Amino acid sequence: MTTPHTATLLATLRNWFDTRAAADLSDGSRADRIDWLRAAPFVFLHLGCLEVLRVGVSAVALEVAAGLYVIRMFALTRFYHRYFSHRTFRTSRTVQFLFAILGASCVQRGPLWWAAHHRAHHRHADTVLDPHSPAVTGVLWSHAGWFLTPRAFRTDLTRIPDLRRYPELGWLDRFDIVVPFALAGALFGLGTALQRYAPACATSGLQMLVWGFFISTVVLFHATVTINSLAHRFGRRRFDTRDDSRNNLWLALITFGEGWHNNHHFYPGSVRQGFRWWEIDLTWYGLKLLAALGLVWELRPVPSWVAGQAKH
Repeated sequence: MTTPHTATLLATLRNWFDTRAAADLSDGSRADRIDWLRAAPFVFLHLGCLEVLRVGVSAVALEVAAGLYVIRMFALTRFYHRYFSHRTFRTSRTVQFLFAILGASCVQRGPLWWAAHHRAHHRHADTVLDPHSPAVTGVLWSHAGWFLTPRAFRTDLTRIPDLRRYPELGWLDRFDIVVPFALAGALFGLGTALQRYAPACATSGLQMLVWGFFISTVVLFHATVTINSLAHRFGRRRFDTRDDSRNNLWLALITFGEGWHNNHHFYPGSVRQGFRWWEIDLTWYGLKLLAALGLVWELRPVPSWVAGQAKH
């Protein structure tokens, strides 16, 4: 006979592969504590970076790691954030799905989960209902703790009625491990092929896996979540908002424009987060290029009245 503890354990294990096999939240005392068994893949992702001591480095491995950081950061900022979470422009269903796949390769869960939690953050920013407020739960928890709990692991479909009608997005969200595994396998295969057919590249399957997947993904993750933890602590506040969001140039550089966080919290409906010409927003520039190519359209601008609300 299956005991409640065993059932919870099995549900947690199933969650590694199928996110709809959600753990029981009836025990409120455990719902907001880290489920270390469920968090094992996240821990393993970091431990995998240590393999660099064994596989070494090559120019081609560094180039692939950097390239994947850039491509996947753009997928997060352009689509997971500015499109799925805020709907600041329009695109076709095909392009929507292709960028959802790229976003899923970031190992930051599926597009529905990402959008639902981000919308919750904006609705309750820096209150006890905010899933990742450094003012409430501390910097470390807001950076890399909150999303490893049973409560945060679930996708609240009530927050994303506009997205849940797409079965392909639902599939990506449910089986969010598929795309990362495919990417890891492709990188290993690429490194193995280069080792055999282009030995001058001085790489291997394992080296490409470590740099292209483990290291690139971990750096991408920690760069992304600085917006949760540091952009509500360090920087300048141009606008009076109900939260403690800040504008931070350095965070904007590593996240391709997301560091203009106070701007964004004051008016999240704009596709542009660097409101002034000198506020570097690489994601905005990239979206302008996609618009010129006809892949996206109806980019929502910053309204003229916003400038009048600025303190400086």
